Amino acid sequence: MQLDLFREIIVDNFAGGGGASTGIEMATGLSVDIAINHDPAAIAMHKANHPDTEHYCESVWDVDPVKAVKGRKVGLAWFSPDCKHFSKAKGGKPVEKTIRGLAWIAVKWAIAVRPRVIMLENVEEFKTWGPLTEEGYPDDFLRGKTFQSFVKSLEALGYEVEFKELRACDFGAPTIRKRLFMIARCDGRKIEWPKPTHGDPNSLGVQTGKLKAWRVASEVIDWEIGTPSIFQRKKPLAPNTMKRIIRGVQKFIIDSDKPFMVQGKSIASFLTQYYTETNPDEVRGQSLHTPIYTIPTANRFGLVNAFLVAYYGASVGQSVTEPLHTITTRDRFGLVTINGRDYQIADIGMRMLQPHELYAAQGFPTEYVIDRDYKGRAYPKTQQVARCGNSVPPPFAESLVRANLPEFCVSETRYKRAVAN
Repeated sequence: MQLDLFREIIVDNFAGGGGASTGIEMATGLSVDIAINHDPAAIAMHKANHPDTEHYCESVWDVDPVKAVKGRKVGLAWFSPDCKHFSKAKGGKPVEKTIRGLAWIAVKWAIAVRPRVIMLENVEEFKTWGPLTEEGYPDDFLRGKTFQSFVKSLEALGYEVEFKELRACDFGAPTIRKRLFMIARCDGRKIEWPKPTHGDPNSLGVQTGKLKAWRVASEVIDWEIGTPSIFQRKKPLAPNTMKRIIRGVQKFIIDSDKPFMVQGKSIASFLTQYYTETNPDEVRGQSLHTPIYTIPTANRFGLVNAFLVAYYGASVGQSVTEPLHTITTRDRFGLVTINGRDYQIADIGMRMLQPHELYAAQGFPTEYVIDRDYKGRAYPKTQQVARCGNSVPPPFAESLVRANLPEFCVSETRYKRAVAN
């Protein structure tokens, strides 16, 4: 393949399964030129979806930027360094200094090949980056000092640097995932932050038609997949799980002014969760009327369906209603009133969300390959979910590139037509 030395290239460091690369392609209509990641399985997934990209399966520190670009100018270098040792989800555990220092690779690339635009994505706590104590915990007295040094290093190299927090739901992904983004550029042009395209349905922007309403969790659910009864499982659910589900039914269906009803079916639904970092509510759940909460690297989302039958003032007489009365002291727990009509809960079903639903929630295109690598080897669901949780929601990258590198971009219609063909 003959290299075009006059065309600026795009490099995706920490490429993972390809979230940022996909968003960049959604904006430009082209695969990124170089993708770097140390994980062979992640690179194999990236290759399956970006076969035209030059892949480096090694540590970002081991890749020589000068040798990798082969004399070509870099228009955009994207960096998504590991964030788990900054995230509040890490809890009170000691953190790894080497992982917290991965962002310095952006300075290495700035020195070596001077990308015209640098973009970096991380958790909001990245701004607190500072030295560690001898015990391996962040030093509260030096909070943010390393972050300040990092920014000053780029500025000393001639870059203008800005940071801002963005939410994926504001740019068309049905997840509330919030991330901190850095844009640094050395070409003298102004840094541009993308304007939200979506908003709260009750906001003035949506009401006046200036914004689209947030996409919501119900959009990503595959309603063709059944939900087995929580009362008739070969292995009973743990008591705490049962309590969590029942509390969720109480909050999101029985006591809700607007329970989510599956169109054309007598089913009321909500999502239950198995972690508390983003939602400390005791019920640990959410309505399907809102964007999905941040997706972690392990599957924590369960779809709960309450199956309804018409209620005429007496028990419906189905045996599956009996366990409801053993869980709660409320005599009329199973009674739901929707649009002035009474229903009784005849059964409750629950299943975990599937990987393709989670990727849809993250904003990936439906055609994105998640279950196998470029050689056709299958991925277990745990790996599929892990890469989803670690990924950059593509609408983030697309919006940032369109705002700052319009000369690289194609129209959305043209991109969608190219994908369809």
